[in-house]
Amino acid sequence: MPEPAFNTRSGQRLGKVVLDELRERLLSGHYQVGSRISIEEVRAEFGVSKQPVMDAMRRLEATGIVEIVPQSGCRVANYSVQEVRDFFNLFGRFEGEIAAAAASRRSDAQLAEMDAAWQRMEDLEQLANPHDRSHGYRFQNREFHLVIHRMAHSRVMADLSERMWDLSDFFINTIGGARPLSASLHDRNHDHDVIRTAIRSGNADIARVAMESHIVSTVALFEATLDDTA
Repeated sequence: MPEPAFNTRSGQRLGKVVLDELRERLLSGHYQVGSRISIEEVRAEFGVSKQPVMDAMRRLEATGIVEIVPQSGCRVANYSVQEVRDFFNLFGRFEGEIAAAAASRRSDAQLAEMDAAWQRMEDLEQLANPHDRSHGYRFQNREFHLVIHRMAHSRVMADLSERMWDLSDFFINTIGGARPLSASLHDRNHDHDVIRTAIRSGNADIARVAMESHIVSTVALFEATLDDTA
């Protein structure tokens, strides 16, 4: 009988292990929209009591990626087409403001950090496997934007943005899947190049517009699939 998953991660609290594993599965598209997640099955898999599983589900519900249904359990959150589009419009404006702040407040060391993050995404185009490109992009893309968040020197902006990034990854990978993202790496990283050039030059207005356009255009990656779910 295999050991429970949490035994492979010494030194971490069980609740955090459960939360991290479930969050990663949800953000990577492991579960289908609207599908049920059995509390009992998760509890048995990790070898824990019901409490840490429910604690994790409540945290994920606060992020907006699961729903706790009384007397039924939990299910993967389901949003309308309009709600998804509304989200990316709002997300784009918010990230645009962060980029504008970064253009005004960044340090030379942070510019070098941003360039290195951009290059790691550029290198992903050399990977042959679409899944590897998509998986790598999700993490490297997040790191690139986190660098920009740090440039803004605003905990308020960074904390509010974290939930939005989880929802963005959830929508892209649950609705769109790996292939649309993998096929668009070149265009996405070109957007990043425009954004980093604006930030480097200290042009807040261009940084704001470029970032907003980049985020809002994300919907185009899975537009056909999104319409099919309507």
